[in-house]
Amino acid sequence: MALRYYLSFSTAFWAALVTTAVSFLVKLYQARSAIGRLRQQGRSMPPWNPIFGHLYFCYKVTSRLPRDAHPNYLPDMIRRELPELGPIFYLDTWPIGPQMLVVASTQGLHQITQEHSLPKHPGLKHFLNPIAEGLDLVTMEGDLWKKWRGIFNPGFSSNYLMSLVGGIVEETEQFCKNLESLAQDHVVFRMKDLTDNLTMDVIGRIVMNVQLNSQAHNNPLVNGLRSQVKWLTFGADINPFARYNPVRPFVHWYNSRRMNSFISQVIESRFSELNAREGNTERGSKSIIDLVLTSYLSDRSPTTFANIDPTFKRFTMNQIKLFLFSGHDTTSSTVCYIFYVLATNPGILKRVRDEHDSVFGLDPQEASDLITADLYLLNRLPYTIAVIKEVLRLYPAVSGTRIGEPGFDVVDDTGQHYPTHNFLVWDIGHAIQRNPAYWPRHDDFLPGRWMVSPEDALYPTKAAYRPFSQGPRNCIGQELAMIEMKVILVLAARRFNVTLGYEAVDRMKPKKGITSVYGERGYQVERAQPQADLPCYAEMVKASKSAL
Repeated sequence: MALRYYLSFSTAFWAALVTTAVSFLVKLYQARSAIGRLRQQGRSMPPWNPIFGHLYFCYKVTSRLPRDAHPNYLPDMIRRELPELGPIFYLDTWPIGPQMLVVASTQGLHQITQEHSLPKHPGLKHFLNPIAEGLDLVTMEGDLWKKWRGIFNPGFSSNYLMSLVGGIVEETEQFCKNLESLAQDHVVFRMKDLTDNLTMDVIGRIVMNVQLNSQAHNNPLVNGLRSQVKWLTFGADINPFARYNPVRPFVHWYNSRRMNSFISQVIESRFSELNAREGNTERGSKSIIDLVLTSYLSDRSPTTFANIDPTFKRFTMNQIKLFLFSGHDTTSSTVCYIFYVLATNPGILKRVRDEHDSVFGLDPQEASDLITADLYLLNRLPYTIAVIKEVLRLYPAVSGTRIGEPGFDVVDDTGQHYPTHNFLVWDIGHAIQRNPAYWPRHDDFLPGRWMVSPEDALYPTKAAYRPFSQGPRNCIGQELAMIEMKVILVLAARRFNVTLGYEAVDRMKPKKGITSVYGERGYQVERAQPQADLPCYAEMVKASKSAL
C-alpha cells in the first residue's frame, strides 16, 4: 500500500515537474522569438543572445554598479556603453524581469505620455494596491481618473497651496530644532530619517489639516503606512518566498485597517465641521480635504448633507493614502539630495545663502516670520529654485512604467517603428536627464543652466526635463513639492553646515565592492533615496551673518 502511494506521489511530482519545464521552455521560446524577429527587422537593442536574451549583457553592465544601486541607472549605463544605440531600444530580461521597450527621447516620451497616454503597467497597480486598493490617481484610467483628478486639482493649485504655507513653515521649524539637537550632540545621523518625518508631517498638515507630529513621536497612521511600504512588491521577485510570502496579505490587511481607521475619523470630523457651516463656503478651508469636501457639499441637496457618501469617502481615503506615501517619500529623497549637493559644493551653498540674505535679511531666525507675512517672497529666489531643479534633473525620484497596446508603435526621429504590444514601456527620466544630446555637461551640477537665456548652449531642453513627468498624467503634487523644498532651504541652509558622514558609516560597517556611481558616494538605491539614507553631521552656523 505504502509503495503504491509512493509511486503515485512520485508520478504526480515528476508529471508536474515536466509540465512546468515544458511550459517554461515554451514561454522562453515565445519570448526570445518575439525579440529575435524585432532584431532581424533592425529594431535597436543591445547585443542579444537567442537563449539568454539580454540577461548576460545587463549583468555585465550592472556589474560595474554597486549591488544596491537603483535599476534606473541601467538605461543610462547602457547608453554610455553603446552611445550608437540610440535612446529607444528593447531589453529582453525574461524570465528575471519583463520584456521592455526603453524610451528615453523627447519625441518618444511625448508620444507615450501626451499624444497617446499609454495605460500604467499592471506591476505598478500591484505595487500600489495595498496602499490605495487600485483607486488612486496614479493607476486609475479613463473617465474615472479624469473625475478624481478634477476633484483634487484645485487643492494642489499654486494659489491655494500658498495659503497653507504657514503650516509648512511650522513643520520645518520643528525639523530645524531636531537638526539643532543633533548638531549639539555632534553625532552622525541619517538625513533620510529626518526628512521622512518632516515631509510626512507636511503632507498630513496640507492634505488633512492634521498635525501628525511624526517628527516628535510615533503616530498610528504613519506607523501603518511605513510598515505597509516595507511589504510592497511589484510581484516579480526572483525569490519565490519573497514573491508569494504567505504573511504579506495579513500584514497588508492589518496595516490597511490602521490607516483607514485614522483617515476615516479625519474625514468624518472635517465633514461634520464643514457641514455645520452656514452656506458651506470655502471660507476657512485649511487643507486640501477641506476644499474637496466643500466642493462635495456644494453639489449636494440639503437633504443629503447628514452623511457622506460611502463611495466618495472610500475614493477620498485612498487618494489621501496615496498622497501620504508618494508625496512624503519622493520629496524626502529630493530634500536629501539638496543637502548632499550643498555639502559637496561649497560655492553653490554660499550663493544660496547670499540670495537668502538679500531677500530675508541677515538674521536667519527671522525668515519664518517674513515668509508668513509675505508668502510670495518664496518666488524671489531664482538661484534657490535653480538648485532645486538641478537636483531634480540629476536625481529624479521616479520613473514611469506603462503597458504597450496592439497597433501602437513608438516612432523615433529616423522614422523607425517600435511596436509596444506585450512590452513594458519604460518612461525613464533618469536616462533622458543625463543624456548629453539634451544636456551639455550632463553629469555636472550646474544650477546656472536654469538661469541663462535661450541663446545659451546650456539652456535646458524643456521636453527633456521630466522629474514630474509631462502631459495630462503629470504629478499632481509638483507645486507642493517645490514650495516645501524652498521653505526647507530658506529655513535651514543658513543655520546649519551639513557634512557627509559616509566615512564614519563605512568605519562601523565597511562597504564591500563598488561604492560609487558616476564618482558619487551618495548614489540612488531603492525608491531612489541616497545610499545608506545619507549619513550626515550637522553644525550650527555661529555667525549672525550666514557664512561658510
